[in-house]
Amino acid sequence: MDQLLTLLSENARLTTRQLAAMLNETEENVKNAIVKYEEDGVIRGYKAIINWEKVDVNNAIAIIELRVSPKRERGFDEIASKIMKLPEVDSVYLVSGGYDLAVIIHGSSMQEIAMFVMRRLSTMDSVLSTTTHFILTRYKADGIIMNAAEEKDGRRDLSCD
Repeated sequence: MDQLLTLLSENARLTTRQLAAMLNETEENVKNAIVKYEEDGVIRGYKAIINWEKVDVNNAIAIIELRVSPKRERGFDEIASKIMKLPEVDSVYLVSGGYDLAVIIHGSSMQEIAMFVMRRLSTMDSVLSTTTHFILTRYKADGIIMNAAEEKDGRRDLSCD
């Protein structure tokens, strides 16, 4: 049922009837698979992808790279756990390269994010340094092209039978 996960990741609004038809399965099998994936923590949630640039809302997004000192026995897990519990944090990734963690933050302004980095992230015990990259334009997010004029993307089709 890996194909089921692929279909749901592309369009979580597909009905079980549509999914069953696409997978040549019964609706009951599809429903059971989805429930099992949710219970096992494979499916962690369902989310709409919003083009905030088209909404009259102050919104800023930043990628913050962190160089951290891992703790003995716990590695990077301890500091990642502390960071991911902060409500401003959208995502935390362990990465390779010059930095250890990549953190995605949403805020109402660039200044709000900068103050968060200065007051909350950079003052944490294990954080050695930070580099903040503000997202100026999102061209594509989660496989979706954000400017509809660029390309019509069928996965954003809202019609559900």
